[in-house]
Amino acid sequence: MAQGVGAPKLQWRWQGHAIAYRQQGEGGVPLVLIHGFGAHSDHWRHNLPVLAQQHRVYALDLLGFGHSDKPRDPELYRFETWAALVHDFVREQVGEPVVVIGNSIGAVVALQVAVSYGELVRGVGILNCSLRLMHERYRAQGSLVQRWGTPLLQRLLGWRPLGWLFFAQVARPRALRRILQQAYGRREAVTEELVQLLLEPARLPGAVDVFLAFIQYSQGPLPQDLLPQTACPVWIAWGAQDPWEPIALGRQLADYPCVRQFVALPGLGHCPHDEDPQRVNELILGWLAEVGNFQGKGGDVIGTVELNGAL
Repeated sequence: MAQGVGAPKLQWRWQGHAIAYRQQGEGGVPLVLIHGFGAHSDHWRHNLPVLAQQHRVYALDLLGFGHSDKPRDPELYRFETWAALVHDFVREQVGEPVVVIGNSIGAVVALQVAVSYGELVRGVGILNCSLRLMHERYRAQGSLVQRWGTPLLQRLLGWRPLGWLFFAQVARPRALRRILQQAYGRREAVTEELVQLLLEPARLPGAVDVFLAFIQYSQGPLPQDLLPQTACPVWIAWGAQDPWEPIALGRQLADYPCVRQFVALPGLGHCPHDEDPQRVNELILGWLAEVGNFQGKGGDVIGTVELNGAL
């Protein structure tokens, strides 16, 4: 069990697949946490116990990730599939509308749930949303390298022997540590515990196929497609030192009517909830207090906030 996680990993059956999750806490606003690409529910190990002191909290391993099943059908690894999974989980395991909070691709999943199944979503929290900059629509507007180079790389990695070789190089402690140190603004947060908890599921059968299926996925929704259709309040926090999802582009998401607040987090990178959990936990608890008073659909933009060290 990962340090900081007080609840055992449970299992739920969804369309014949085993889905792993953790649950902790009672009362308050029910909350579902959704991890990013390559991560799983233990990436919330420093958040779940704290949030559970006031709320009933669930952290899922999406189909294909963590200790959930990893079927080889590449068409399963789509935002619509994951949104349907979350919808069914909320109906069967939670039993009432929830707040969904996601990091990276988990934020896109959260928005897709809010758009497709709005009756079950009270609010959405976004932490460094994946902007999906390799999407085919971005490529069409980009340079020659983007238009031709990215699809070529995707096709090469789609060739199974080369894809497996690439994954084998990435799924090593030294390589993963280097990637995390690039993504995290606080390098000291990249601990041996973090490296090992992310590597463990990467060694399970099917993990390579999921990795290769998703890196070839350049279609589907972008955040700017989903936000105009989102009726519930949305809160956004962004690690300002994220090298993968630039905050300048992230700020543009605050222009949509459903977004209540955009919070910049100086010094943090792509995974602020793991880099500075105390700061992010307090931020989330503040959001949840507002959601508890939410009576209508949508919301006005409160504004943008710069946090200099503490909330």
